[in-house]
Amino acid sequence: VQLQASGGGLVQAGGSLRLSCVTSGFIFSYYTMAWFRQGPGEERDFVATIGRGGVTYYADSVKGRFTISRDNAKNTVYLQMNSLKPEDTAVYYCAGTTWVDVTAAAHRFNYWGQGTQVTVSS
Repeated sequence: VQLQASGGGLVQAGGSLRLSCVTSGFIFSYYTMAWFRQGPGEERDFVATIGRGGVTYYADSVKGRFTISRDNAKNTVYLQMNSLKPEDTAVYYCAGTTWVDVTAAAHRFNYWGQGTQVTVSS
């Protein structure tokens, strides 16, 4: 099983980035996928999730600015991040779970990617 996240980088406040997570080794379409993030000295926090049927759920801190999507043909989940703020600076991780409903609970995710760094300058 592999989850390869990419697309991070350095961006100014107000800018945009698109993260991608290419997966292999499991039946992607059966999995609820999500993005989490971990800032320096902080715990890993939920960002967004998308269910097998496309239902989405977001953390309040990113609602209206971030959009999660998936392409089952490419086994890939995306996170479009707009209007970025310095407090969005973190390592972003993609994750997958067979949990049927969308969930923000990290312990329910059994597959994790390696993370991609997002840095937003003020």
